[in-house]
Amino acid sequence: MSQQIKHEDAAPASSSPTARQTTGTIAVFGATGQQGGAVVDALLDRRARVRVRALVRNPQSDRAQALAARGVELAAIRTDDPASLATALTAVEAFYFMTPAANSLEEVEAEIRVGTALVDAAVAARVPHVVFSSVIGADRERGVPHHDSKHWIEEHLRESGLRCAMVRPAPFMEVMTPSLEHGEIVLRLPMPDDAALKMISIRDIGRVAAALLLDTAEAPGGAVELVADELTGPQIAAAFGAHTGLPARYEALPLSVLPSDLDKAMFRQFAEAAEYPSDLAVVRSIEPATLDLVEWIRSTGWTAPTNMAGS
Repeated sequence: MSQQIKHEDAAPASSSPTARQTTGTIAVFGATGQQGGAVVDALLDRRARVRVRALVRNPQSDRAQALAARGVELAAIRTDDPASLATALTAVEAFYFMTPAANSLEEVEAEIRVGTALVDAAVAARVPHVVFSSVIGADRERGVPHHDSKHWIEEHLRESGLRCAMVRPAPFMEVMTPSLEHGEIVLRLPMPDDAALKMISIRDIGRVAAALLLDTAEAPGGAVELVADELTGPQIAAAFGAHTGLPARYEALPLSVLPSDLDKAMFRQFAEAAEYPSDLAVVRSIEPATLDLVEWIRSTGWTAPTNMAGS
């Protein structure tokens, strides 16, 4: 297996360490994507005494090389090659992984194969601590195939005997994309206008996962639902409108606009979950700087799009 190694000098961690704070190598699967990349960002930003190893399919890709330039070790893997996975996880103190998003039943089956292979490789490599990024509601089967797949991976991970924690992100704030139409902010989602959508920023997924990997925090009961805010569609639209100083409105779309039965089942679950308010303090007890939607809009410098008709 080819590896490309480049490290930066580590500096002391800024947070108060626990008795068993991780100080060795932390492996990240999915580091070239949004969530895994946020985990890498958080680990590097905290300047903890750890090395980060990214498990990548193509170490020569632009994204992989960008990680290497930041001091991340690259380990080439194939998800259908157990030996490459186990080798990449050799001598790591902690391992973060997520599974690729599925858009069809065939991709759901592939997701389960990848997740199972990663858990089995962690067992073979005797990884001391594993953090799996699952999805909100994955504590049980919900009838949403590409969410239930993560429940099954969670179950496989628990049954492996490994010390593990699950993070279960809510929908990303980054996918809230209102348009500008005739001088008005317009948000459309396939959610009833009285249902509160649970949300989290990708940045904060990375920060919470990093805290668990570093053992500076623990997931209550072994799992934490990552919810930083929960707002109805009109409240979300109003937040964007207030930021821009423009009028705003929300339009609830029917589920029929969604392209697949998987997406329809997912948004039904989101609407059902609105009936059960989340304890927002749980996430902030791990990452006090977690952003609510208004803070996320402000911190990202979000601006209204200018390429919409009538804008």
